[in-house]
Amino acid sequence: MTALPPYHASVAPVTAAQLGASWHAGCPVGPSQLRRVYVSYVGFDGRAHRGELVVNAAVVRDVETVFRRLYDARFPIRRMRPVSAYGGSDDRSMAADNTSAFNCRYAVAPGPKQWSVHAYGEAIDVNTVENPYLEGGRVLPPAGRAFTDRARHRRGMAYTGGVLVRAFASVGWFWGGRWVSSPDWQHFSKTGG
Repeated sequence: MTALPPYHASVAPVTAAQLGASWHAGCPVGPSQLRRVYVSYVGFDGRAHRGELVVNAAVVRDVETVFRRLYDARFPIRRMRPVSAYGGSDDRSMAADNTSAFNCRYAVAPGPKQWSVHAYGEAIDVNTVENPYLEGGRVLPPAGRAFTDRARHRRGMAYTGGVLVRAFASVGWFWGGRWVSSPDWQHFSKTGG
């Protein structure tokens, strides 16, 4: 196993222009409430990479702590780019197996429309193909169908007792993989929504 450089995290403000199609007027939080967090992560190639997440300023320390733990454990992450890199499309970001956070969108849930926790910058989706969301009879993203057998643990997966779930639990975040009717294995949030 090759040595990795030390973990590094940095934080910067974010502008509406940088948020692109992931933000618009009327969103529940504005750019001034969000931050760009750059963190080290280990890719599926075993090498160190630098990723970027857009999160609420209130959760920056949690995010730095979680990704430090994942880096130290060499938990693999496919890629980490803001949803703005995918034109604000959650579907395109998931299809790319992208780890992301802020996206001003409604929740994918039955009932009346309500803002997703992602619209507040207080949720992160990790390795979306390895950790798909089951909604009704759909698997999101469709490539995640190969990972619906959760008893077969593979690299990059979230599962009870695993590194990814423990890292988020260590800062008090909740895991969507525990939702019985529509498990969302990629989803971690500060509020549980």
